[in-house]
Amino acid sequence: MKIKCAVIDDFQGVAESLAHWSRIASRVDVRFLRAHEPDPERLAEELGDYEIVVAMRERTPFQEELLARLPNLRLLITSGMRNASIDLEAAARHGVTVCGTASATHPTVELTWALLLGLARHVVPENASLRSGGPWQQTLGTDLHGRRLGVVGLGRIGSRVARVGAAFGMDVAAWSRSLTPERAAEAGVRHLATLDELLESSDFVTVHVKPGDRTRGLIGAAELKRMRPTAFLINTSRASIVDQDALADALREGQIAGAGVDVYDIEPLPAHHEYRTLPNLLATPHLGYVTEDNYRGYFAEAVEDIEAFLAGAPVRALT
Repeated sequence: MKIKCAVIDDFQGVAESLAHWSRIASRVDVRFLRAHEPDPERLAEELGDYEIVVAMRERTPFQEELLARLPNLRLLITSGMRNASIDLEAAARHGVTVCGTASATHPTVELTWALLLGLARHVVPENASLRSGGPWQQTLGTDLHGRRLGVVGLGRIGSRVARVGAAFGMDVAAWSRSLTPERAAEAGVRHLATLDELLESSDFVTVHVKPGDRTRGLIGAAELKRMRPTAFLINTSRASIVDQDALADALREGQIAGAGVDVYDIEPLPAHHEYRTLPNLLATPHLGYVTEDNYRGYFAEAVEDIEAFLAGAPVRALT
């Protein structure tokens, strides 16, 4: 009898075509599930017979409650090597091996700039007006050249974002708790600032710190009030870093000019969520990692993870 494997949250219906699942077809029956199931009880029923689950990023949390209801689960694969929505300790207690895959950083860098440029040049409202037969030109764009870009977190993604800003001729400032002048210089950052200084002086603020207890609510109501009314905030990192309600208030009240957001505290975003209607918010449905090359890497390495697990020598193991 074949081992059962579920590839879940295959939103675009592409997982089957982006890897050579035939390599494990003689031993594993792989099913591709497109619909996201947010209800834990229905999800437990849906996945109850599967011994292997391939999860896409943090779309579906695997916490104690769910893991306890999946007695057949033996291997859980996440795209990427870090997934805050998987309780690794609970997985270990339930005898579940968790393995990851490589994940590229450049897709998130590119989306960050898509959001930033879209806001600066009012791409969405101008496109909507053009398509609907509305006014020809109705906004004034914001120049990037000579403006200050404030980068919150200068890690693998933030440093690449900073280099692009420097290439645009922006004055790049950065803050992180462990930032050194040497690391800043490598990324083209001219100014090391405190977080308050960065927020107060930047025309564009982009967030790239890791999620965790130290960064939860890092940018809240008080921090948003420090920003200029002409400034824009970009968050392609994690929703927990920017207070969601405080950002909605700031946008609604015009405390800042606008925001570009790709991450939310509830995903998929509820149908009637305010973020869907705020006119000065450019929102995308967590597309930071969603590119063809990244997906090919995810699913190809998921197949490798399954092969290695079946051979008794798991690779890229997180537990």
